[in-house]
Amino acid sequence: MKKAILGKKIGMTQIFDENGKHVPVTVIEAGPCVVVQKKTTENDGYNAIQVGFLDVKENRVNKPLKGHFEKAGVTPKRTLKEFRLDDISSYEIGSEIKADIFAPGDKVDVTGISKGKGYQGVIKRHNQGRGPMAHGSKYHRGVGAMAGASYPGRVLKGKKLPGHMGAEKVTVQNLEVVRVYPEKNLILVKGAVPGPKKSIVMLKDSVKNA
Repeated sequence: MKKAILGKKIGMTQIFDENGKHVPVTVIEAGPCVVVQKKTTENDGYNAIQVGFLDVKENRVNKPLKGHFEKAGVTPKRTLKEFRLDDISSYEIGSEIKADIFAPGDKVDVTGISKGKGYQGVIKRHNQGRGPMAHGSKYHRGVGAMAGASYPGRVLKGKKLPGHMGAEKVTVQNLEVVRVYPEKNLILVKGAVPGPKKSIVMLKDSVKNA
């Protein structure tokens, strides 16, 4: 990974390119992020930087984190995230990472926490088909066969069953950066990204175009 930034999903809209074609985009408030800690191979076994995003009141931070931020000389941040970058020599503690690290045309992977759907059945959760809907049928939206009649006589591991859906880490790959507004800390990404509005997302350079 060469570059990455944290952002807040603002929502979706559409813009028009130079040919007049409409492009659906997600607006992301990207940064500014502050470098809180540097990890090196000598001290930690790997190279990485820890960045903070979004200011938070000091009384909402516990004592260990408060000391962590004071050591770095930065104001308390709501979100901390570690980026394993190929080269961290250009980053210093207290320096800012802004939206202008990306440019229009760049390909990015966007990671976020997907919208929670609550407890769902197999038709919605696993896209399974339903049973016959005629009056004679007594089995419409059930799970299906649970186990063999005699062997193995138990439910096999991995059986797709109802359960909690959504609210999990999701990455959408190879999205295109359409526009960047550094003065407003905004990045417009073509297409949809995971999560509801105001959720935290991470943008990093695409692994498919590394």
